[in-house]
Amino acid sequence: MKIGGIFGLLVLIADVYAIIKILQSRTQPSPKIVWILVVLIFPLVGVVVWFFAGPGARRR
Repeated sequence: MKIGGIFGLLVLIADVYAIIKILQSRTQPSPKIVWILVVLIFPLVGVVVWFFAGPGARRR
């Protein structure tokens, strides 16, 4: 497997993890939908932004 394939797989795993965490959060449905769309449209950037600015960011 090439480096690009491994990197793509890691991004996919991070996206799935982020979407699961977003769905499990106690936030209202509207912000959840927005965050999921951000993660799906911008896979790498969306996960990074979600990690630092998402609903649980205040606890980090």
